[in-house]
Amino acid sequence: MELVIGDKNVSSWSMRPWLVLRRIGAPFDETLIRLRQPDTADVAARHSPSGKVPALNDDGLVVWDSLAICEYLADRFPDAGLWPADPKVRAIGRSAVAEMHSGFPHVRGELSMDLGLRKVHEVVEATRGDIRRIVDLWQDLRGRFGDGGPFLLGAWSIADAFYTPVATRFRSYGVQLSDYGDQGQAGAYAALLLDQPEFLEWEADAKADEAAKAG
Repeated sequence: MELVIGDKNVSSWSMRPWLVLRRIGAPFDETLIRLRQPDTADVAARHSPSGKVPALNDDGLVVWDSLAICEYLADRFPDAGLWPADPKVRAIGRSAVAEMHSGFPHVRGELSMDLGLRKVHEVVEATRGDIRRIVDLWQDLRGRFGDGGPFLLGAWSIADAFYTPVATRFRSYGVQLSDYGDQGQAGAYAALLLDQPEFLEWEADAKADEAAKAG
């Protein structure tokens, strides 16, 4: 398999399927396309019909869009446990992922992912509303499924891959989740996501890549 991704420092959508592949231990080749370059779209179009990253090539089958890739991997590797076995819990997890995939436009717009950034940023009210909803969602799911493990649905799942880039945004912009109704569960969950070995590997790669570009 080949996963085509963008720069690791900024490509949140690329991070999600990459984390899933690393989590399940499936071997894959990684192809990096530089983002925000004059030829980015043209280069990406050689790998993806959408002209965007990420894209997965599995023996000639091209799957594009992060959510489609993750769902394909869940089907391709059923024993990996990328979704809970309980269909009701799985449906809740998919709802949370779909909300991230199509929602929270103000967080995505105002707090763009930049793994190397550390600053305190005063967000606008629309973005504050998005953050409050994320905190409520995280606390609700942790409260409902916490007996099964420390992640959103108990055990690690695609939902956690989708919210890992969100946790990086909160860290980058100095967002204190206690200011948005967090009673401790959301902050602990965000810290847990950023301490996973797969994320730490991605972050280390991003730092090395940025240093190489600067040097």
